[in-house]
Amino acid sequence: MLSAQSTPVVRATLPAVGANLGAITELFYRRLFEEHPALLHNLFNRANQANGVQSQALAGAFAAFATALVERPDERPDALLSRIAHKHASLGITPAQYTIVARHLLGAVKKVLGDAATPPVAAAWDEVYWLMANALIAMEARLYEQAAVAEGDVWLKLEIAERQQQSAHAVSFVLRRPDGLPLPLFRPGQYVSVRVQLPDGARQIRQYSLSTAPAEKSWRITVKRERSADGSLPHGEVSSWLHAHARAGDIIDVSLPFGDLALPMEETPIVLASAGIGVTPMLSMLDHLAVDTSARRIMVMHADRSPADHAHRHEQIGLVGRLENASLHLWYESGSTEAAGPEATKGRLNLEQLAVPAHATAYLCGPLPFMRAARGELLLKGVSASAIHYEVFGPDLWLSK
Repeated sequence: MLSAQSTPVVRATLPAVGANLGAITELFYRRLFEEHPALLHNLFNRANQANGVQSQALAGAFAAFATALVERPDERPDALLSRIAHKHASLGITPAQYTIVARHLLGAVKKVLGDAATPPVAAAWDEVYWLMANALIAMEARLYEQAAVAEGDVWLKLEIAERQQQSAHAVSFVLRRPDGLPLPLFRPGQYVSVRVQLPDGARQIRQYSLSTAPAEKSWRITVKRERSADGSLPHGEVSSWLHAHARAGDIIDVSLPFGDLALPMEETPIVLASAGIGVTPMLSMLDHLAVDTSARRIMVMHADRSPADHAHRHEQIGLVGRLENASLHLWYESGSTEAAGPEATKGRLNLEQLAVPAHATAYLCGPLPFMRAARGELLLKGVSASAIHYEVFGPDLWLSK
């Protein structure tokens, strides 16, 4: 809870800080990387730094946290913090790094606000930062404790057991321990980080959802080669490297599983809505439900460019077929829907004709515009906002728009 002396200061200066968050985060990252260039090469996503996405996500999260402190002082935005904590744990973030961030972020706030950054203002925003940072540090400590590892010690050396092409731009990798020992179990819907060394020596990290049910001997991830804005390839540094170089028998760095997108234990109906490579965490959930021979009502929805672009299409159809109360609904922007089957429709996701149970729990994964549209349609169907969960590949921009 924000202190009594800081609350009115933060409330009064929140509009000014919010209006300048773009400049604050730009200056923060510039100064951070000037002093610690290894962080840009070996921890932060260089592509997201170049296109400004990471700055937007930081600004959105910081503003949302500060707003919650003054508008809902008796609550803590745990959903926001949990998502960040899981991402940080998958990167191996440690408490010492928060001190480095504090110096540069709060220094950027003072520099951008200028004379408005009086000592009381600086002290109030220092308090905001450390309330958020200490909450995250505590959450991350619990995640490391649950994983039975020291803080930041999340990396495994795993062997690529199989490589399979899933579509023109998506390839899956089955991973196992070289010594044959069991892998840590994960919750359906979670992800791992993958770290690769690029030609310029940088060690870049990306997150990929685990795309099968939990198993002791192997994990599977599916990697889509990222496109640039004009659709040309290659673009994504890590995805392109994996597509071009990763082969069966190779050893790669993979983190322990993290992520707060997980199936509920209660027997409520489930909606799994995905687009593009967002199908991967849904496959993990579906596979888990099929293994358990679940009798729950399950509505599976997927949108894609075309049937040919739909990674794991036949696998997804097969998993739905194994579940007695599951239904499948597909939308394709192009290509033959007749060949795709009776569950396929031309166009984009549209729930108007579907009977979605109002008491369902929904999970969304895909591009942000898709998830916003799907969430809006689910709300119109009576699904509670608190029952709609989502996963974002990369920085979470939901709060920054």
